[in-house]
Formats: sequence, C-alpha cells, structure tokens
Amino acid sequence: MGTQQTFPQICLPRLVEEQAHEYPNKLAITTPSRELTFKELDLRSEELAIRLRSMGLKPDTPVAICMESSIAMIIAALGILKAGGAFLPLDPAHPAERLSFILTDSGTRVLLTSSGSHSLQAAVQHVVELDDEGQSVDRSSEYKVEKTTTSTEWTPDNLAYIIYTSGSTGTPKGVEITHRGLANLVSWHQRAFEVTAKDCASQLAGVGFDAAVWEVWPYLTAGATIHIPSQTVRTDPKALRDWLISKRITISFLPTIMAERLIALDWPGNTSLRLMLTGGDTLHKNPPSNLPFTLVNNYGPTECTVVATSGIVPACDANLTADRPGIGKAIANTRIYILDQALKQTPTGTPGEIYIGGAGLARGYRNRPELTAERFIRDPFAAEPAARLFKTGDMAYWRADGQIHFLERIDDQIKIRGYRIELNEIVSTLNQHPAIHENAVIARESATGDKQLFAYCTPAGSLTDSELRGFLRARLPEYMIPAVFVRVDRLPLTCNGKVDRDALPEPTRHNTIGDDMTEAPGSAIEQRLAGILAPLLGVKRIGPEDNFFHLGGHSMLGAQVIAKVRDSFGVELSLRTLFDRPTLRGMAAEIERLILEKLDAAPAEPMQPILACPEAS
Repeated sequence: MGTQQTFPQICLPRLVEEQAHEYPNKLAITTPSRELTFKELDLRSEELAIRLRSMGLKPDTPVAICMESSIAMIIAALGILKAGGAFLPLDPAHPAERLSFILTDSGTRVLLTSSGSHSLQAAVQHVVELDDEGQSVDRSSEYKVEKTTTSTEWTPDNLAYIIYTSGSTGTPKGVEITHRGLANLVSWHQRAFEVTAKDCASQLAGVGFDAAVWEVWPYLTAGATIHIPSQTVRTDPKALRDWLISKRITISFLPTIMAERLIALDWPGNTSLRLMLTGGDTLHKNPPSNLPFTLVNNYGPTECTVVATSGIVPACDANLTADRPGIGKAIANTRIYILDQALKQTPTGTPGEIYIGGAGLARGYRNRPELTAERFIRDPFAAEPAARLFKTGDMAYWRADGQIHFLERIDDQIKIRGYRIELNEIVSTLNQHPAIHENAVIARESATGDKQLFAYCTPAGSLTDSELRGFLRARLPEYMIPAVFVRVDRLPLTCNGKVDRDALPEPTRHNTIGDDMTEAPGSAIEQRLAGILAPLLGVKRIGPEDNFFHLGGHSMLGAQVIAKVRDSFGVELSLRTLFDRPTLRGMAAEIERLILEKLDAAPAEPMQPILACPEAS
C-alpha cells in the first residue's frame, strides 16, 4: 500500500547552509523587484535566528509569520527553523479577528511581520518587523553574524510548522507538522523529480496554503532557485504561461483549476518547463498529447505534510479509460489504505474511505486532543503499537492499474480553488448575526464548472446583502464568503431532522437577498459587458451596481473577464480595476475611458461602434 525507504534524518537549515557554502553567489530567491543569493539568505536568516533565541525560543515553540509571499517571508521561516522553533504562516488578507484567534489558540508569543502598521500587537508579546530585504527594522549590531552557527538541538518529532485550516466546530484548527514529515516530503520530492541546483522553481501558492511549504524547501535545500511572480501574473493564465517560459522555470506547482487552464493553452516546444505539479482539487481532464512537459497530479490532506499520493497524468490519447485522472500512488514512507466502515480493506473498484499512515502524519491538532483521537487512529495493519492512520473523510477506490480514483467527501468539507472549507464554520459564523434565525450553506457548481457557496438564511429581522458580507468579512477569509444569500421561510428538513440540501430552492430574483432594486444595464458598453459577465458568473442577469465578487467572481475568473474584454472592446482592463471598481458600471466606465484614450491616440480609427452599439449576448 506504499513505498518504504529509510527515513531521512536531515536538518533542513543545515542543508541550506551547505548550499550557501557551495554556491554563495548563486541566486536563491528572485522577485520582480529583488534578488537574494544563498549567502545572503543564510546570513539574514541566521541573524533572525540569533534574535529569536535571545527571546527564549525553544523546540516546539510557534512563531507566527504574517506577510505576503516574498523574500522576507522565506527568510523568516528559515530563521525560525534555525532557531529551533516552528513557523506558523498567517495570510495578511484574512480578517484580524480570525488571525487574533489563531495567535491566541496556538499560544504564539512572537509575530514576524512586514514593516509598517499592523493590528495584531495585542495578541502577542513580541513583534519583529522585517523590511523587504528580510532584515529587522530595529536590528542592532548584537544580532550581526559573519558565518552560520546552526547548533539548535531538535528531533524528528519536534514541530516544523503549524497550519490552521477551516474547522467544523466554527473555529479554525491548527495542524501540527513535525520535522519527520517535512524531511520526508523534501527527500521524496528531490528523488522523485530529480531536483538539482540547475533547477528553477516557482512559488505561487498563497501564504497559509500548505503547498507553499512544498514550493520552497525541496529547492533551497538542493541549491535550486525560487522565482516569485507578481500577484497579477499568478492569476492570469496567459501571463503566467509567458512568465514561466521567460523565467525558464523547470518545475512549477499550480492549483488544479489554474493547471487545467494552462494545459489548454499553446506552449512552445522548447520551453524549459519539464514538470507541472498540481493538486488541491479534483483534476477533470488529461493533458493534450502535444504538451512539452509532464503533468503530475498529487493528493494529500494538510494533516499528512502536503502530499500523500502522486502520479503522472497520461496524455489524452494515451489514456485507456473514460475516467478522470487518478491521484497516483503512495509516496515514499507512506501507507495508503481504502477501508470500509468495519476498517476492512476494499477490493479493486470498490469504494471506501482513504486512510493514510507513515512518516508524513501530523502530530495532531493543536489543543484538540479529542479531535486528534477521533481522526488519528491506531493502525490495525502495522506491527508497531504506536503506528497511526489518519482518517481523511475522502472516498475513493483502487483502480486496476494500481492508482487511486478519488470520488468525493463523506462530510460537509469542500475545496474551492484549493482552499479547504468546513461549511459548518460558515454556518456557525452566520448564526452569530442577530438578524438570522437559522441558516444552511451548500456548494454548487456554476455554469463555468467552478464551485460557489450559497447561503440560505431564515431572517429574524431585516437583512441586506452588503450587511451580511460586511459581517462575514470581519470574521472569515474572502474565499469563505458565499456568492449568493437566499431568503427562506424555514429550512427544509429530512425525516432525520437534518437539513434537506436537495430541497433547498434555486436562487431567483425574488428570493435572493440584495440591497436596493437593481436597474437594467444602461449604456451600450454596460449592455455588452453584462453579456460577457453573466455567462461567466452563471447568472441570468446582472445590473449596473451588481458586484463581480458578490456574484461569485474571483481573481482567476477575473483573468477570463480581462481576456474577453480585450477581444470584445480592443482594450486592456487591468486586474486592479476589477478590485477597485468591481461593479458592472465601474468596469464599463473604465472600459469607456480606455476606448476614448485609444481614440485620442489614433483618431483615424473608427471607434464609435464600440461606444454606441451593444453586441448581442
């Protein structure tokens, strides 16, 4: 049920130090505005480690990092590991209330953040601000070092990092990952994908998404270079493809939905990219036969150190079955079982629940012994009494070729754009609103194939869309905000007293909670733009003041809007405009401005039809 190898007893910070000794002037990390060599990475992280040790940092002690993907973020994580602590990544885009809860729940005393103002001082004892170069803003000579001095004692069972995921009880839960799991991931990855110092890798995953761990440590410990693109590039498929080509990236991880969009594009035969790794959601299609690189599908809960199974996805004409791609086989030192309710192994083709054991298993959930005992059970198939299995809640079956075919979740947990979401956390948060009597949240696929969240609310008072969104945004990250709020008199129940999800009504103009009544699109540009947005969002109509993001839009869908605006109007709408002016009317005004600007630059061109004549949708 899995491949077994000798567990690698490696110290990741020491491996980075070795690369700094061997390749001191080689680029370790690059961004659109900055570059960092291995020598600089090692010295700056050591400087930070010395400061953290002076604060009394010991093994298993968490230190939070709240900053965007950057050189400073990686220096911070390496400095924490050098000092013997465990890093706790926090996404600065998440609500302050949620971040404060995580800091308090994890017992974190020290926060590393980017320079500038922040709102989390009250939740910790010490705040260390780092500038864009990864150096402490208030650094002093006592923390300066000339060479690396890593000597912190640690064991494979000490914590390497903690990541908080959505929790079914209404609050996030922290997953504790050990050095054993992280070292096994790095060692397997380097062998499986033949990583060397000649490789160039991308870092695209968001902070707080465990794939970001996978994008950093297998490469820095091998002397490879990590490239971090701008936010605009990482959300636009064509721009991302061009960036991967221009930077000569050889290995890149992409969330499933973005990977599916990139493999559908044309690629030059001489691209440097040799491996595209994907995961985080269900892969629906095989790559075309002319793709000049290999696509690898991966699966793994956060509780199993990012990846538990991995497999090459064959090209369309090489796939002998009509099934969607499998999720591969167990990685090194990992055991995979598919079991029935009696914990008996299922035969090939018979569905069961995925259970995972081996070196990658988390220690458990932070401060949740009951939940840890429920989800991490004794391994009945292992001779070692301490061996455990993680109960994933994912249904699958063994295929005849030995790969695993993923089916669905058993519970209410879902994934949207790679983010793990417990629907009960949204329900719990909505129930705190004084004007909501009861509610239910479900996920449905839109016309574009993207999953969207729908909230059904029984009001105990007046409710508006803006009020509900403002209430949730103060408590939940953006990806957990429902696309649509539906008003119902009462929630339909099954004979067992549970919410009958199949009986929940489809959203209509009459039952959707909104703000003021929406008028019809007015100008020719608004009408044509509505014809573009409505099918992309899977809605029948859209008014001038309707918000793109409130209707289920997101940055990756925004890239499609930009492409269709380019084709339809001949102008380039920026992704920034979608965030700054997300209504139909706001976007239309910017399109008109760009058209007039183009008209002024080339007065001979007949631009009036774009302004005057709506295109049929």
